[in-house]
Amino acid sequence: MPTPASSSSHASQAPFSDVTGTARPPLTSSNRRSSVASSARTRAGSWQSHRHSQQSDRRGSLPDQLTQQQQQQQDSNSSPSHNEALTEKFGKIKRYEDFSTIDWVQDAVYEEARRRIARRHAGPTPVNRLPRGTDIDIDVDDDLRGSGGIIAKCWSSWNSFWRQPGSFGWRHKVYESYDAGQRWVVITLVGAAIGLISAVLNIITEWLSDIKIGYCETGWYLNENFCCWGEEEGHCPQWKHWSRFSVANYFIYAIWAVLMAFCAGALVNTFEPYAAGSGISEIKVIVAGFVMKGFLGARTLAIKSITLPLSIGSGLSVGKEGPSVHFAACTGNVISGWFEKYCRNKAKTREILTASSAAGVAVAFGSPIGGVLFSLEEVASYFPLQTLWRSYYCALVAVFVLSLMNPFRTGQLVMFQVKYDRTWHLFELIFFILLGVFGGLYGAFVIKWNLRATAFRKKYLSAHPVMEATVLVGLTALVCYPNSFLRINMTEMMEILFAECEKNSGGLDGICERRNRWRIVISLFFATLIRILLLIISYGCKVPAGIFVPSMAIGASFGRMIGIMAQSLQESFADSRIFSSCQPDVPCITPGTYAFLGAGAALSGIMHLTISVTVIMFELTGATTYILPTMIVVGVTKVVGDLLGPGGGIADRMITVNGLPFLDNKETYVFGAPVSHAMTRQLTVIPATSMTLRDLQSLLNNRDPVTNEKTPQYQGWPVVLDKKSRLLVGWIGRMELTYAIDKTLSGADSYVAVEGTSRCRFIPHREVLERGVADDAGDDDDDDDDLYAAAIVPDASDIIDFSPYVDRAPISVHPALPLETAVEMFKKLGPRVILVEHQGRLSGLLTVKDLLKYKFQTEAEEAPGSANENEEGVIEKYAAKMLQYIGRLLRRMKIWRAPDHTGYSHVRMDSSAESSRLSLTDDVGLDVIHEQDDSEGPRSDNDGRQNLNAWPGTRES
Repeated sequence: MPTPASSSSHASQAPFSDVTGTARPPLTSSNRRSSVASSARTRAGSWQSHRHSQQSDRRGSLPDQLTQQQQQQQDSNSSPSHNEALTEKFGKIKRYEDFSTIDWVQDAVYEEARRRIARRHAGPTPVNRLPRGTDIDIDVDDDLRGSGGIIAKCWSSWNSFWRQPGSFGWRHKVYESYDAGQRWVVITLVGAAIGLISAVLNIITEWLSDIKIGYCETGWYLNENFCCWGEEEGHCPQWKHWSRFSVANYFIYAIWAVLMAFCAGALVNTFEPYAAGSGISEIKVIVAGFVMKGFLGARTLAIKSITLPLSIGSGLSVGKEGPSVHFAACTGNVISGWFEKYCRNKAKTREILTASSAAGVAVAFGSPIGGVLFSLEEVASYFPLQTLWRSYYCALVAVFVLSLMNPFRTGQLVMFQVKYDRTWHLFELIFFILLGVFGGLYGAFVIKWNLRATAFRKKYLSAHPVMEATVLVGLTALVCYPNSFLRINMTEMMEILFAECEKNSGGLDGICERRNRWRIVISLFFATLIRILLLIISYGCKVPAGIFVPSMAIGASFGRMIGIMAQSLQESFADSRIFSSCQPDVPCITPGTYAFLGAGAALSGIMHLTISVTVIMFELTGATTYILPTMIVVGVTKVVGDLLGPGGGIADRMITVNGLPFLDNKETYVFGAPVSHAMTRQLTVIPATSMTLRDLQSLLNNRDPVTNEKTPQYQGWPVVLDKKSRLLVGWIGRMELTYAIDKTLSGADSYVAVEGTSRCRFIPHREVLERGVADDAGDDDDDDDDLYAAAIVPDASDIIDFSPYVDRAPISVHPALPLETAVEMFKKLGPRVILVEHQGRLSGLLTVKDLLKYKFQTEAEEAPGSANENEEGVIEKYAAKMLQYIGRLLRRMKIWRAPDHTGYSHVRMDSSAESSRLSLTDDVGLDVIHEQDDSEGPRSDNDGRQNLNAWPGTRES
């Protein structure tokens, strides 16, 4: 992705470099004609003499000498101030369409133009002395400018004080320092807000988790920890259970859980579907340049913050760390929007989002360095050194505020922080490797089956998101309550499993007592299996849901189980040479460290992260002794995961499932084909001189100008000399064209009478003369005369000049360029579109979606049916079996039976690209239909996300 520095060569060729039309004051429709006639009369003599001298060769080169008036007009209109002002104006009004791609190159140009404008006009230059056509927004009314009023004098004095001419005045330096210091103000506010929100959510989550079990007599607002503060462990008379009967407590626990899940699901799906899920996948795509309006908005932040404690408190097998990254990014986006420097520049906003993501992970794990490395390894697709420092500072501020809040009143940033003062032995490497293998197997298994569960959910359960979440929580509560390790909060469970037994002699359910050892092993084994199954079906439901903590809890339970078994083995064979390094009468193996390493292995396996996981686990313990075991475990997990599950972690796989355009820097793309194989050839182009205003309005209304047929919503169009030659002139975006037409229709920039048949040109009149452009309508001499006359005397006809709005220097490549090079251009330069030309003639264009579609197409051709078709077949097969089994069970229970039922029902599956229908015979049916109508937009999965593979509106051209 570009920065202003990296794209300076491109910035020197600003997209509006050929400016010849003058930005004149507004004219009313009544005097526009008279102005045109007057202007034509004043230049009639010069035009007649010039026409006479060029009668023999009407299409020759430009005359050597223009009139002094025309020359002065061209010099004024093509001045750098006018170009930069127009560019800066677009930087202010630039708004990207939803589900479109940001052009980082143009954003860098806009930002550089803004800085040049600020430097050039830093002095007390009166408004009436600025170059003609300069469009600078000043918050002073027109009737106050130039007057002797107090407001005008105050405004002039303010500008005179702060914006002295030149680049070395102390006032100018102060102003420059303020402009540069905005980023630190923004980052400080963002970090402080993230730390504050995280502390409040931690307190609320703990209270909601404990309220299912009981309440505090001394204060209903206190959780069990605060209620029993200072009391001996296991003895707290202030904390009361809801009933003296365990069965009643069982059902009260389930009722509270279901109520919380229902509230969370209803709030999310009623007010802001984007608040569902983890959000890391979408944040990665947004940081890479994809626009998803509302995903990082204030309403998403509010709903996510309200429903996240409800989701975690309900006991659902999901975590808060992924959603913490989401609400942190929302916080950064909302606060940066208060500052003009960030609200109009996506490249600057991207730095804030990356820093916010680092702060979100930092407060979730109490690991500022780990958060920075997480944003580097997982979130950011472009991570320069300045972003690294800002991410570090934002994470530091967030963790500092969280530490000041001290939500657990223990000095710990998270509940499962632990300190180890024992060392490890060489023979334990065998068990560490076993934990690493488990992490890799766990990650591959959960990713595979969670993706299938997600596909099943989208196909059959998308219409009932609240009911799905409620049923899942009810099932989770009923299954988890009997197991003491599943009943409590997962963070509290990890705190118990990580602890050393000598520091916690009793522990939960007698975990540290020797006589309960094998009962604990069996309990942990079932806790691991049940948690894995619940995580597979729970992650992805329509409530805020993360996967970090559930994975760590699964790894911790498995690791503690392995640690207890290893400890028992060592104690049984203490005299063996294998255990000779153990000292007598001193604990040799610490099962808590195995739980800690297992948690790291599971987290690494599900996310395919290495360095950030190692640092996070180190910051959780603060013990340098276990850095090497952690690295070994994570390394083994990485190897096993890559062997079993290529394609990245679950966040990367979710990007593919949701159809989001994203080029992963961690993935190597090998095509072995040129750009011409993947580019789009059928293009809608804009001829430089033959389009009418009505034709352009048809393009903006997604209609073909000739056939009036519905077309996709293009984000821009190539400008060619004419449709026959297809000589590339440049590129014009939808926003620029819309702005130009609106400005023309409002009469703010034209002397001509604007009608629907008014012709528009997209190249300066000087180039019209040099090229001798012919109208597409024909080559009649009279038409050429009119065109030639209009070119030299533009006010004498109805031609509208749109050339200032054309990007004359778009990124273009040869059709034979390897696709791998095009991928690197998209990754490092970040253009919205790459034009493909051969000898100056437009051949096609290439977007990120074109690359991904070609990639999936070639993969499907190389292994037909291995990826999508077989997976869909497996999903449909298991769905059919599941429905058959449920129907058979219900009929046996005489709950569901058709009136004329004579036997078992048969499931009929009929799936196609357009629709999917499942029906049951015997007059008992269930129909699930998904129709894709391109005219109505992308298919929604009721969670705010869109299936962009079938969305025509995201085509760049």
